[in-house]
Amino acid sequence: MDGRVDHVGIAVEEIDRTLAVYSMLGFERMEEETVESEGVRALFLGGAGPTRLELLEPLHDGSSLARFLSGRGQGLHHVAIRVRDIEAAVSACEEEGLTMSGAIRTGALGRKVAFVHPKSASGVLIELVQAD
Repeated sequence: MDGRVDHVGIAVEEIDRTLAVYSMLGFERMEEETVESEGVRALFLGGAGPTRLELLEPLHDGSSLARFLSGRGQGLHHVAIRVRDIEAAVSACEEEGLTMSGAIRTGALGRKVAFVHPKSASGVLIELVQAD
């Protein structure tokens, strides 16, 4: 595993309303994408450092992000960690007894991702992202 934070995901109700706050703090728009399979609109923001933010807006009420917002409100959704080999990283997590949330799949920006369930990580959803 790489051990570096790739990005921090933030659940928001409306990206366009939230963007002004992060722009004021020095973050700039990078990539934007609709991820139909996850039911989200994702906007990556970059700043002066290497870590990016990902603003996530639900596309519809039935998405897991919409359910997250309904139960917890806006705020931290996940922390994404870079891995060199997603299959090996998932195997290592499972060997350590961590519960994965779903299978390896294609996430934003076409990258392979997998999620460690929050119950295995002190309440934080961890996204494993295969580095380019």
